[in-house]
Amino acid sequence: MPQEIERKFLVRDLSFKEMAVSSTRIVQGYICSDRGRTVRVRIRDEKGFLTIKGASTGNGLSRYEWEKEISMEEARDLMKLCLPGVIDKRRYLVDWKNHIFEVDEFYGDNDGLIVAEVELGSVDEEYEVPPFIGEEVTGQVRYYNSFLMKSPYKTWK
Repeated sequence: MPQEIERKFLVRDLSFKEMAVSSTRIVQGYICSDRGRTVRVRIRDEKGFLTIKGASTGNGLSRYEWEKEISMEEARDLMKLCLPGVIDKRRYLVDWKNHIFEVDEFYGDNDGLIVAEVELGSVDEEYEVPPFIGEEVTGQVRYYNSFLMKSPYKTWK
C-alpha cells in the first residue's frame, strides 16, 4: 500500500519565493472529508487529479495515499460534487540539501497561511530545514487541507 510520509511546518518569512525552483496554482475540493479518509479532486495548472487518503498514524507522520491523473473535464465535473468550500493556493518547490520542500501559500478564506512540507522515504530519515522554516505542525489536524476547507484560517483569529 503506498504510504505518504511527511513533516509539516509553518513558514516564518517569504524568502522561500527567491529560493523556489518552480511554482504552480492548485485549486482543490473534497468529495469526502471524514476523519480517517478523504477523497480529493485537484486541478493543478491544467491537469486534474483524484486522490484518496487514509487515516494518519498517531504521530501524523504517515498515511495511505493513492492518486491518479484524470482529464480536466473529469476534474471539473467532479468539482461540482465536492463539499462546500475550496482550497486555493500556490505551491512553491524549494530544493534544499537533497530534499524538496513544498511551500503552500493559501488564498481566499485561508489567506495569510503559509505551510511547508517535506516528504521523506522513512519516518526516521534525516533532513535539514531551510532558514524560512518555523514551528513544526506535523500531525496537527487544523493544518490539513481537508480541515482548512471546513474551518478556514480566517476563522481562527
